[in-house]
Amino acid sequence: MPDYTKEIERRRTFAIISHPDAGKTTLTEKFLLYGGAINLAGSVKGKATARHAVSDWMEIEKERGISVTSSVLQFNYDGYCINILDTPGHQDFSEDTYRTLMAADSAVMVIDASKGVEAQTRKLFKVCVMRHVPIFTFINKMDRDANDTFELLDEIEKELGIATCPINWPIGSGKKFRGVYDRDKKKVLTFSDTMKGTKEGIEEEIDIDDPHLLDVVDEDQKEQLMDEIELLDGASAEFDQELVSKGELSPVFFGSALTNFGVETFLQHFLTMTMPPLPRTADCGVIDPVKEDFSAFVFKIQANMNKAHRDRIAFMRICSGKFDAGMEVFHVQGGKKMRLSQPQQMMASDRHIVDEAYAGDIIGVFDPGIFSIGDTICMPGKKFAYEGIPTFAPEHFARVRQLDTMKRKQFVKGISQIAQEGAIQIFQEYKGGMEEIIVGVVGVLQFDVLKYRLENEYNVDIRLENLPYEHIRWIANKEEINLDRIQGTSDMKKVMDLKGNPLLLFVNPWSVGMVQDRNKDLVLTEFSKN
Repeated sequence: MPDYTKEIERRRTFAIISHPDAGKTTLTEKFLLYGGAINLAGSVKGKATARHAVSDWMEIEKERGISVTSSVLQFNYDGYCINILDTPGHQDFSEDTYRTLMAADSAVMVIDASKGVEAQTRKLFKVCVMRHVPIFTFINKMDRDANDTFELLDEIEKELGIATCPINWPIGSGKKFRGVYDRDKKKVLTFSDTMKGTKEGIEEEIDIDDPHLLDVVDEDQKEQLMDEIELLDGASAEFDQELVSKGELSPVFFGSALTNFGVETFLQHFLTMTMPPLPRTADCGVIDPVKEDFSAFVFKIQANMNKAHRDRIAFMRICSGKFDAGMEVFHVQGGKKMRLSQPQQMMASDRHIVDEAYAGDIIGVFDPGIFSIGDTICMPGKKFAYEGIPTFAPEHFARVRQLDTMKRKQFVKGISQIAQEGAIQIFQEYKGGMEEIIVGVVGVLQFDVLKYRLENEYNVDIRLENLPYEHIRWIANKEEINLDRIQGTSDMKKVMDLKGNPLLLFVNPWSVGMVQDRNKDLVLTEFSKN
């Protein structure tokens, strides 16, 4: 076996997903704190200091206090090399999250204890379940008044269709939060409000039968805890590593990311329950991360991370083998050999050039405009492609007009580059060229981001005119269809994407069925594989 087996086995690559405001970014920072990657965590919305979350780097993110793009963070902890993919929580940026989940081996779902399962959580969990991604649940904000614990678990099971297994159990919440009971050790870990940005805090472990426990919890709380433990032991699913790995059972932990309580315990348990990088499916079969040579796929493209250089970074998930800077690789979709330029790893907007990286790692490489999301990179002499990443159908459309016609070049460059990142999709009139540009987005906030970025990164002012279309269909059998002869409806519009694929836009859902009835040979699909 190659000498890098140990390096791959110590990798853990996971995505953190949640509804906005559940505390995901705070939890990410606390992980980094324990890994020694940062010394002081800065709250995302810290008004007193102008600090922003380490993982939020785009200007608009700092202004609004929301994560718009996924960040990639790497740190070491207790012999493990951890890659965290922090994702946007806001549903208008969910497509970025879907793609990021393709690059992760497991997911940590953060749930607000007072709100339970929210709309966005539901959507993302479904993607995890669909892909059999192991899911770990961290129920956050126990230092605030929380919903009933059993009800929270019941909601996760009912709403998301996954069994739960609490690893620890909270004692009270809000002002009465006293700590958590570790079901395996049969000990209580006590809670004391710590300084918010540090990892110090007086946490004490007390045996459940120790009389000293009553100095921390009152009689009623202890009695309630004993009753709940008895109920749990009889009713909840037992921990089963195999079911966890299949994504059918979610281990649940309780804590407070803001005060650091329960975070390190969670991290320690999580690392023992997750797997090193697993084999991935390509069109030639299964690729083993250890036995096979270097291969990777592009899951994200981000322009202008560095304002000074106006650069474009393609993020790749290494799926097998070892990457060495300067090595010659083969870009499958481009059909040519190349060297990956300026390979780097990230700590949000801070980057360092890497000499080597292994399966499970995420690297960013300079992209001169040749990569697309879903592209495969492998060694020369091999030729295979990893499964494509689906493009989701946009639900909102707008016509885009530049205000200064002299800036046509910057406008086309800017909108094309942002579209290649996958956050927006751009279409042109059927046979009309780039004169008329229509933008489609999954969530309307993406329009604000587009406008902001064109103004700030490309110095182009635009006006957006909302269009009534809500439904889009790709034509699966475009080679067999004469597009000019499609019998449409009055609310149908023909457009082309950047790759020249024809698409149909509709205002009403019933028009889709009507067009299919009128054109028996036409095959329409709701999403396209890149």
